[in-house]
Amino acid sequence: MTDSTPGSFYDQVGGHDTFVRLVDVFYDGVAQDDLLKPMYPEEDLGPAKERLLMFLEQYWGGPTTYSERRGHPRLRMRHRPFHVDPPARDRWLTHMRAAVDSLRLPPLYEETLWDYLQRAAHAMVNTFEPAGIGAPPDGRDRGNLSVTVRDDTPD
Repeated sequence: MTDSTPGSFYDQVGGHDTFVRLVDVFYDGVAQDDLLKPMYPEEDLGPAKERLLMFLEQYWGGPTTYSERRGHPRLRMRHRPFHVDPPARDRWLTHMRAAVDSLRLPPLYEETLWDYLQRAAHAMVNTFEPAGIGAPPDGRDRGNLSVTVRDDTPD
């Protein structure tokens, strides 16, 4: 990385290796998180790591592998099945903050990256209901709302 190299943010921060480190450190935190880990459908976080890496690389000007393999990102749609409430968002940001800090980027790059990640995390919130309401314990909303009807009418 050199200051005189015009190019994408991706290139300026170190390219593939930088984003691999970001994603690896982030998922090291997620793997130990009792709130976030259940939201990942695969037991192995490898596929999720690959998806996030491809997305971030493409977003920041790197390879377009994400779109080639998965189409348009549609982040809100892809996160809709999960109970993403403010506590989940905050945990996500905690692990991502540690990941960003691990990169030791120059301040302008760090601020640019962090600003985007915060905005993205806030945009993914899809419920303000407490955990346990609207989603089963594994964090996935399967569209089933259980309703108990009480009949309190007098005979």
